[in-house]
Amino acid sequence: MSVQLVADQAGGIPRRLVWLLTLVCGVTVANLYYTQPLLHEVASGFHVSESDAGLVVTATQVGYAVALVLLVPLGDIVRQRPLVCGLLIADAVALAACAGAPTLQALTGAGLLVGITSVVVQILVPFAATLAADHQRNRVIGTLLSGMLLGVLLSRTFAGVVSGLAGWRTVYALAAVFMLLAAALLYGLLGTRSPELSITYRRQMRSIASLAVGQPVLRRRSLIGALIYGAFNCFWTTAAFLLTTHPYHFSQGEIGLFGLVGVAGALTTNVAGRHLTASRQVILSGTLLAALVASFAAMALGRWSFVLLVLGVLVMDAAVQGIHLLNQSVVYGLLPQARARLTVVYMTSYFIGGGAGSAIGSLAYRHDGWVGASVAGGLMSLGALAVWGYGTLRRPRRRETDSGSAERAAGRRHSTHSVTGVGPPPTDG
Repeated sequence: MSVQLVADQAGGIPRRLVWLLTLVCGVTVANLYYTQPLLHEVASGFHVSESDAGLVVTATQVGYAVALVLLVPLGDIVRQRPLVCGLLIADAVALAACAGAPTLQALTGAGLLVGITSVVVQILVPFAATLAADHQRNRVIGTLLSGMLLGVLLSRTFAGVVSGLAGWRTVYALAAVFMLLAAALLYGLLGTRSPELSITYRRQMRSIASLAVGQPVLRRRSLIGALIYGAFNCFWTTAAFLLTTHPYHFSQGEIGLFGLVGVAGALTTNVAGRHLTASRQVILSGTLLAALVASFAAMALGRWSFVLLVLGVLVMDAAVQGIHLLNQSVVYGLLPQARARLTVVYMTSYFIGGGAGSAIGSLAYRHDGWVGASVAGGLMSLGALAVWGYGTLRRPRRRETDSGSAERAAGRRHSTHSVTGVGPPPTDG
């Protein structure tokens, strides 16, 4: 069955296709995180410091952010099958290069390519959101995000266990095989669906800049996303350092199993996607952001208490993924006909924040240990809460002017939205 046969907007997207896309997104996004629990072993293998090994994580996140800007816009203007399957095959080649990397520099370069090609998940998510009927969309997005979170968390378990049994290079070799299987599976399903837009790449890129300038809610939600993902990566990049030292002295396999602690976050995202309504978005955002700040206080004390460390991770993962779902729900509702372009702006900010968080976490750990890394993550979380508070305080004034803005934009809405995506500023949540 091809996507052409299931893209009926009245009936929505079939559940089996949602689960297939969720599986592919999960195994693909895992590529971005295999290195995190392997940093101690990679550093030992190449005889470098753990902070130097952390550059592999940063390079992967930066590659992903670059590809979000340069490759995701293609999702609207080229056919899905050659784009998606081509990226998956290239991803397999990059992962194979990681498996055979002779130096840390080669591994860092290959990691950059892994980040670039793994961006395929950000082509599939807006594609699924477009196929979904209005009543399905939050549930479909929540399901795909749950699969991606499970991919993130289980990647650490998978990497730790496989590395403990067969070495860290085997992790990348198996991941390359997974990408080839995903490409083969999707090639038979995506069919020959026509592009959403018949415009040039240059015009598509110009429209993204116009979209970012014309949508203040998008800018604010993108900044919140960048800060929470930076805090998330600040923790997970340095967690392996903490767990290999006193008082824990975890093995690679045990570090991998520790990643299972955050699985509850995936369940939270899936449940939130089923019950999310527009009226609840604002209060849920604030509640989850406050919980995220508190989680870093608990994890800072995790240097001496494993119970507080686990509790903090549970809250952090649930909060980050819940806020991410809320952000995407708000963002995708701004301009339904421009979801690929909205994804570029939001997810580019998100992963730039993630790359910065990895680098900041490594530097903070080098200078001030675990407490320093926790404080860095907590400050990023507090910044996200401040951005949300600023947007919430502005909502009454903006609502008073929205009707007038809408009337002024009504005459130009169709032509402007079709290309630039600039329109009246909607309320945040």
